[in-house]
Amino acid sequence: MGTEPELVESTPTTTAVVRGVIGFAEVRDFFDTSFQQLGRVLAERGVTLAGAAFGPHRDASTHGREGVLALEVGFPVDSGIVAEGDVVPGELPGGRVARLTHVGAFDGLEESWKRLASWIGARGLSPSTTRREVCTTEPSPDGDPAEQRTGRQTGQRTGGGRPWR
Repeated sequence: MGTEPELVESTPTTTAVVRGVIGFAEVRDFFDTSFQQLGRVLAERGVTLAGAAFGPHRDASTHGREGVLALEVGFPVDSGIVAEGDVVPGELPGGRVARLTHVGAFDGLEESWKRLASWIGARGLSPSTTRREVCTTEPSPDGDPAEQRTGRQTGQRTGGGRPWR
């Protein structure tokens, strides 16, 4: 369940992120630890968040590492930051993006990716190898999974150009 897919133009966005190459079983712990570090560092520096939490990832098997993801989690911020520990400056690139919003529990996320991929293929578009998740509602152990909203995005190649990654 969720919104209908659409194509939009995104603009480059300054971010604060934590990066890692991790096994699929480590994703939850990586997110939890990373967001704790980000919260601490950004609060100590007085950095203002400029958008929702996100997590771009790609299958690292394309780099010879089966069963792992190259993952980045973070927040758009109002200004650049200086690296501290695992928290480093980053940027979400601009470009054409296919997106939809998944509404519901996390166990349905893969179906939303499949729906987006089918929509992209039906239009003859060529997706990037990077996916981006955007948490438009904050995950919470006390929250109602049916109300969870998570954006799904993937960059699009245009006429031989490179998609965002």
